Amino acid sequence: MEKVIIIGSGCAGLTAAIYAARANLSPLVLEGRQPGGQLSTTTLVENYPGFPDGIDGPQLILNMHKQAEKFGARFAYAEVTDFDGSNKNIRIQADDEWLETQTLIIASGASARYLRLENEEKLIGHGLTSCATCDGAFYKNVPVCVVGGGDSAAEESLFLTRFASKVYLIHRRDKMRASVIMQDRVFANKKIAPIWNTVVTKYIPDEKGEMRAVRLRNVKTNEERELPVACVFMAIGHDPNTQAYRGKLDMVADRVYKQAVTAAGSGCAAAMEAERYLSELESHS
Repeated sequence: MEKVIIIGSGCAGLTAAIYAARANLSPLVLEGRQPGGQLSTTTLVENYPGFPDGIDGPQLILNMHKQAEKFGARFAYAEVTDFDGSNKNIRIQADDEWLETQTLIIASGASARYLRLENEEKLIGHGLTSCATCDGAFYKNVPVCVVGGGDSAAEESLFLTRFASKVYLIHRRDKMRASVIMQDRVFANKKIAPIWNTVVTKYIPDEKGEMRAVRLRNVKTNEERELPVACVFMAIGHDPNTQAYRGKLDMVADRVYKQAVTAAGSGCAAAMEAERYLSELESHS
C-alpha cells in the first residue's frame, strides 16, 4: 500500500514529488511515456523564476528530479492504463501491475498535437514548437508561421508579432474558427499574413538541423510552394493524457495559462492536499 502515487514527471508531478517527499510520505512517481513532460522537449527556458540567464528545459527537469530523489521520492518508468476508485483506497494499473494507494496525484499533462510529418521529433526544439510564450523570444526579426485557425492560433500569432518580422498564419480552411474579437485583432495586425486553404506537407531543415522553411500545399488547387520560416508554431490543440480516467473522474485542466511555473504551483497544491488528507486519516484511526 502506497501513501502517495504521483502520475507524471513534468513540472507539476516533480513539484508534487518534492513536497510529498519532504513531508516524509515517500511518494512513488510513475514517469509515463514522456518522462519530463513537455518541458523536456524545449530548449532554453527564460521565464522560470530564479534563473536570470535562463535554463534548458531538460536541465530544469533533471534538477527537479534530483531534488525529489534527495528527499526520498521513488521513480518508475510505468504508464497508467487503468484506474479503479470504487473502494476506499485507489487502485491503478501501471503497465501490467495493479498498485494500491491512499492518495493519487494525476499530473499526466497533455501532449501537443503535431502533423506527424517526416523528421518531426528531431525538429521539436529546433524550429518546431507548440508554445509561443515559451519560445517566441528566440525568433526576433525573422519570419515564422503558426499552424491553426482557432483562438489559440490567434493568440500565438498576436504574441509572436512582438518578436518576429512576419507571422504567417496557415489554416486549412478559408476562414478562422477563432472568436470574432480574436479574428478582428489578427486581421488588424499588419505583421500577420493569413494563408488560407493550405496545409504544411514538409519541414525543410538547414544543414545544422534547424528549421529553414516549410512546404505548403493548397488543398483546393494542389499547388505547392516553399515558405522560408525560422520556426513553426503548432496551435492545433492538445490531447490530455487522461485516457485511463475518462468517465471515472471529473476532468480539470488549466486551459488558460499552460506555463511551467503554474504547473509547479498546481503540483505543490496537490501534494499539500494529499498530506492534509493523510494527516486527517491518521488522526481518525
